[in-house]
Amino acid sequence: MSHHAAAVQGAVQFMVEIRRSRAGAGLDQDDSGARADRFAAYLADLASVLGDARRHGPLTSYCTGLLMPADRKSVEPMAAMTAPERTAAQHQSMLHFVGQGDWSDAAVLSQVRAHVVPAILAHGAITSLIVDGEPD
Repeated sequence: MSHHAAAVQGAVQFMVEIRRSRAGAGLDQDDSGARADRFAAYLADLASVLGDARRHGPLTSYCTGLLMPADRKSVEPMAAMTAPERTAAQHQSMLHFVGQGDWSDAAVLSQVRAHVVPAILAHGAITSLIVDGEPD
């Protein structure tokens, strides 16, 4: 996995964990339209640190693919799910984004922290942190 793919997957995983914690606490009563709007705003904020505006589309596709139900979370099946009418072009775009794109992982993760830490602190002080490696 490229370092960029790991950074983006981390960004999406942070968002998913916040959503799970909110749902478990009975706090996620929004309809799917509101969740989609929040996800779009979150991705737009992450895209703001990528430099080139042409990276927003591949970021959105990659993150959306990570959230879709699939056995494999690699670029090829995610490209087929996110753009079935133009899978080959989507595959190339996403591969370039995660493998060769010239953007800063640190800047993306900083934006993630700017969203995640306040969301966590809204429910109380951080008392522990669980760090998990790659799934088996």
